[in-house]
Amino acid sequence: MAASRTARYTLTTPVLLLMALACGLCVGGNYFNQPLLHSIALDLGISDAAAASTVTVAQVAYGLGLLFIVPLGDMLERRGLIVSLMTLTAVGQLFSGLAFNLTMLQVGLATAGLFSTAAQVLVPLAAALTEPERRGRAVGVVMSGLLVGILAARSVAGLLSAAGGWNTVYFVSAVIIFGVALTLWRVLPTTRATQPPGYLSILASLFVLLRQYPLLRSRSLLSALSFASVSVLFTTMALLLSAPPFNMSDVAIGLVALVGVVGAFVATWSGRLADRGKGHTMLWASVVLLVASWALLWPGETSLAWFIAGILVADAALQGIHITNQTVVYALAPEARSRINAVYMTSYFIGGASGSALAAIVWQYGRWPLTCAVGALLAFLTLSVLCLERARGLKSQSC
Repeated sequence: MAASRTARYTLTTPVLLLMALACGLCVGGNYFNQPLLHSIALDLGISDAAAASTVTVAQVAYGLGLLFIVPLGDMLERRGLIVSLMTLTAVGQLFSGLAFNLTMLQVGLATAGLFSTAAQVLVPLAAALTEPERRGRAVGVVMSGLLVGILAARSVAGLLSAAGGWNTVYFVSAVIIFGVALTLWRVLPTTRATQPPGYLSILASLFVLLRQYPLLRSRSLLSALSFASVSVLFTTMALLLSAPPFNMSDVAIGLVALVGVVGAFVATWSGRLADRGKGHTMLWASVVLLVASWALLWPGETSLAWFIAGILVADAALQGIHITNQTVVYALAPEARSRINAVYMTSYFIGGASGSALAAIVWQYGRWPLTCAVGALLAFLTLSVLCLERARGLKSQSC
């Protein structure tokens, strides 16, 4: 990835933090609707299940962007690609805010979700601009920004909903994302592959990478299942907390979601441990915590304290799994980081979208008990994949 400005460019902490902010803004927008589902349903005159479907729409669009847009980071000039994608994300957010029916909202969210994959061009760029011995920390910082953005998105959405309606957050987000995009244009270096492959070759190479690296397959599946498990939780959170015995407002639901911000600190910590060769230990601990989180969430149907404890553990576990896996897969093929990231993150968000879709279905038939059962099953499958990886002798490659 040689370019005129890259050779003499040093990634400073302020720029790294700005990249983290951009990631949080882009991806966080896909989660604005989670604490607002009941309000959206009332305003648009649709059922709670139909409102919950918008969560899946955003995640599916994001997954498509990961598969078809993120690989362009190994082909096009990255600064221009990032700024263009962020601008289109802002357009999608604006359209979502103007929505007056379900179809219009889904189109807006799909547009914003598709192009918010700018975040996943930023993450490997941060890794590429950082020395190998500090790469885990850089990835951890940027991913911490992404996580804080997701968590803050839920809380800010609730607060702005109380101030001006559920769509206010989309208007505010569109303006801020566009402003950050302009700033990134000024501070990021131009970066382009020395001999970029063609687009069809890039897409074909995704399958080659999957076939070539067993560890990429294993970690992609592991992360997909873990995100599916946590998505089951966050998709149904607003439906649980807005109903008796809690009867919470959008603001209160958003504040409950904010407690998961501890996961941001876990993300940074995980990156540092990965730099020190402790990533495998962190991964096992995180997977076990994910399983344990559903034991805490089960009594959350009637106890807010148990529910909050479950969110804390589940979110921290997810970030420990995710950051550890990202650090590992980025090292597999440095010359193809954007494509590696596309494979990994596409799997990750397919898992998230599947978990959200599954949650909307199980909520209709079994409410919270069935939701917890499905979430716990997905967590146990995550543990099973890790055990299988160890049995196949892939442990030494991931330490």
